[in-house]
Amino acid sequence: MSRRGYERVYLVTGFPTFRGRKMVEHLLEAEPRCLVYVVVRSKFTREAEEALDHLPREQRARIVALEGDAASMDLGLSGQEYRELASRVEHIHHVAQVTYPGVDRAMAEGVNIGATREIIELGRVCRDLKTIVVHSSALVSGNRTGLVLEEELSAGQLFRTPVEETLARAERLLRSAMGELPIAVVRPTQLVGDSRTGEVDRLDGPYLLILLIVSSPQDFPVLLPTRGDAPMHLVPIDYVVRAAHRIGMQADAMGRTFHLADPRPLSVRRVFELVARSGGKKLPSGFIPTNVTKALLSAPGVNLLSRSPRAFLDLIATPVRYDTRNTEEILRGSGLSCPPFESYVEEIVAYVKHRVEQRRARDEAEEAEVLDPLS
Repeated sequence: MSRRGYERVYLVTGFPTFRGRKMVEHLLEAEPRCLVYVVVRSKFTREAEEALDHLPREQRARIVALEGDAASMDLGLSGQEYRELASRVEHIHHVAQVTYPGVDRAMAEGVNIGATREIIELGRVCRDLKTIVVHSSALVSGNRTGLVLEEELSAGQLFRTPVEETLARAERLLRSAMGELPIAVVRPTQLVGDSRTGEVDRLDGPYLLILLIVSSPQDFPVLLPTRGDAPMHLVPIDYVVRAAHRIGMQADAMGRTFHLADPRPLSVRRVFELVARSGGKKLPSGFIPTNVTKALLSAPGVNLLSRSPRAFLDLIATPVRYDTRNTEEILRGSGLSCPPFESYVEEIVAYVKHRVEQRRARDEAEEAEVLDPLS
């Protein structure tokens, strides 16, 4: 497909994951004359097709889907496909990554580091490359406390999971390549759903406690698993993709790192007070000490919880703040800013309730089918 007739040509990795899909949808909507290439792993072909089918026909016509793997050599593409990208792509949004804390080290290294290396190599051969925006994570700060600046990366922190470590190592690779390639790094904090619709893919991280609050019996006291006085860094997906798009359009953003975060985060307790109120509940004043909660989650037989809740508990008990001066500077005049949690908590809770009701209805239907197999 020729680049003729298109104002910009993009490559987005990580499609059709939630973050990759939202990035693609925003680009297609915001730029009616752009062309978007996506690299899709074969195991996600059906999900990709479903995501594309939900797009308006005009937008669907501006996507070129290539079967490959961002973490494989030459993105797992044929020589002809790779040369096509190198000759036509001008802007790259590298979204492919793993952030779930329960993944093993091999997968974290393969995706977070391997795919970053491949994007750097592609950038080196792209003929008309203007920008590479790499979607990283504030998790690279590890166990740091206090204020974390956007230009800081290695500051003696320890890493709680292979995900945090590999994301930080990937950023070191990117910093080494910034002298030769137009690279910007964006670091969102804890991602939550769309601030307008509440839509999200996985109910993990902060959603574990939101689920507990909204699905518990009315008179069931839900205690926080921490004192709740540390800031809770939530950022909605729609702000992340809009800000990343804007950053990728600015030449003076290249060579820099940007925290995509709420500059005035609420405390953990205040966040869940708002969730409880939206769900028609009230949080008791007490809390379960974090070390007791971790011990309970580590008990034999609690394998359903895996490592995700324990990593989340570490996260919300860490008194850290993220500087956003670079982001505020680059977004000045755009009208873009991170919405406060109070403005979209109702949408988040409503979406979780909807998902819980869907699951209950499905379970009831399956139970009825088992009880009456002839119906």
